[in-house]
Amino acid sequence: MAGIQEDSGKSKDSASSEEWRLPGAAPGKGQEGCLVGVLAVGHTHLVQKQLASETAWTCWRQPSRPVNAVNQDLTKKRESSRIPPWKRLGVMAAKKLRRARLSQELCERLSRHQITTCQDFLCLSFLELMKVTGQSYYDVQKLLCKVSRACAPKMQTAYEMKLRKSVNPSSAFLSTTLHSLDKVLHGGVPCGSLTEITGPPGCGKTQFCIMTSVLATLPVSMGGLDGAVIYIDTESAFSAERLIEIAGNRFPTYFDSEEKLFCMTRSIHLYRELTCGSVLKRIMSLEEEIISKKVKLIIIDSIASVVRKEFDTKLQGNLIERSNFLARGASVLKYLAEEFSMPVILTNQITTSLSNGLSIEADLVSPADDLSLSEGASGSGKRESGCVTAALGNTWSHSVNTRLILQYHDLLTRQLLVAKSPVAPFSAFFYTIEKSGLVLQDGKDQTNLTWEGTNPALQTIQVRNTTLKDTLLDAALPSTTGETPSKTSYL
Repeated sequence: MAGIQEDSGKSKDSASSEEWRLPGAAPGKGQEGCLVGVLAVGHTHLVQKQLASETAWTCWRQPSRPVNAVNQDLTKKRESSRIPPWKRLGVMAAKKLRRARLSQELCERLSRHQITTCQDFLCLSFLELMKVTGQSYYDVQKLLCKVSRACAPKMQTAYEMKLRKSVNPSSAFLSTTLHSLDKVLHGGVPCGSLTEITGPPGCGKTQFCIMTSVLATLPVSMGGLDGAVIYIDTESAFSAERLIEIAGNRFPTYFDSEEKLFCMTRSIHLYRELTCGSVLKRIMSLEEEIISKKVKLIIIDSIASVVRKEFDTKLQGNLIERSNFLARGASVLKYLAEEFSMPVILTNQITTSLSNGLSIEADLVSPADDLSLSEGASGSGKRESGCVTAALGNTWSHSVNTRLILQYHDLLTRQLLVAKSPVAPFSAFFYTIEKSGLVLQDGKDQTNLTWEGTNPALQTIQVRNTTLKDTLLDAALPSTTGETPSKTSYL
C-alpha cells in the first residue's frame, strides 16, 4: 500500500509540474498550439465536405457526365469567380498597419512575414493570424476589429466638412495665382480630389504642372501648401531649368537667393515611370513616402502616355484591361487625396472621334496634321465630320472630379476652359505662356458660357487651324521690314 501511495503521489506531482496538453500534442508545444491544429483539421474537413456536397449535387442534376469532368468545371468556376483582395476589401485597405494604431512590436513582427497593410492582414484566416501574431483566438478577434475600423470609411456630416474648410481654408485649395480662375474655382485646385489637365500638344499642360509644383512648396502665407511634391513623369518632359525659371520670374522677391531656389528644388521628388506596371506600383507605395517627406501635391504627367503605349483598344480584351487599370489607379489616387487632404493633378491627351465611330489618337501625330484630324478623314479620301475630345474615354471622365481644358486660340494666346467642376460653372479664360508660366489676359474672361450637351467627355477641343498655321509660318520667315518678334513662345 505504501508503494502504491508513493507511486500515486509521484504521478500527481509530475502531472502538476508538466504543462497540461490535449491528447496528441507534442511535449513542450502547449495547449494553444494543439488547439490551432485541431481547428485546422476541423476547417479542412468542413471545406472537403462542402466541396463533396457541391459535386454530388451537380452529378445528380447531370447524371450523364463523369465525376472528373464535373470536378474540373467546378474548379474553373470557383477560380474565375474569385475576386482580387484589393477589389474585395476596397482601396482604403491599402492603409499601412502602422497607421492602424497597432503596437510597434506587433507591426515589426508582422512585417517580417511581409504583412504591412490592412489588406495583407485582413486577407489572412484566424488560424494564420494566430500563428503569425502568436496571440490567442480572442486577441486576434480584437485585432481584426481594430484593423477593420481603421480602414473602413468614416461617416461625416456636411456640417463637419464645411466647418473643417472654414477653419483652415488653405487645406481646401491650392491657389494657382491665376486670380480669375481661382475665383471661379472658389480658391484654386481643390484638395482631396483629382484634377485633370487635358489639351493638344504645346498648349502648356507640363508648364501648368511645373508652375503648380513651385506653388505647393511656398509657405501658407503666400497661398502655398508648405510641403513637398511627388512628380511622376511618364514622357520625360520635366525640366529643372524651367522650374527654376518659373520660380524666379513668378516670385522674384521670395526666391531672391540661390539658397531658397535650392531648397525649393529639393522639395520636388521626380520619378520617371515609363510603363503602366511601374506607375501603378509607384502609386501603391506612396503612402509612407507622403508621411515621411510631408508631401502636399501629387502630379502625374501624363496618365494617357503609358496607357496608350501598352493597350491597343483594337485588340480583343485590351479595352477591359485598360479600364481596369485606370479604375484601379484612380481609386488609389482618390484614397490618397482624401486621406491626406491634398490635390492630385493628372494630365491627359486628346483623341479625334469621327462620325463613323472610329477614333484617332490625335496627339501621336505631328501638330501639322491637327487640322485634318479635327475635320476627319476616311481611308477612301472622303472628309467626314469629327471632333477632338479628351482621351481615355467616357468612363475615365467620370473618375476625375475637375477637368480643365487647354486649347489654342491664336498665335500667342491660348484658352483655358473649366469643362467640369463640382463648384464652378463652365468658364473660359485666355492666357499666354511666358517666363513666369501661365499668365491670364485681363478683360477677356468668359464665365457665363453654355455649351450643348451634358457630358464633359464630349467637350470639343480646338487645335491649330489653317489661319494659325499660316501665321506661324509667316512668323518663322524673315521679315521684309527687318523687325523681329518681341515675345518668345513656349510651345
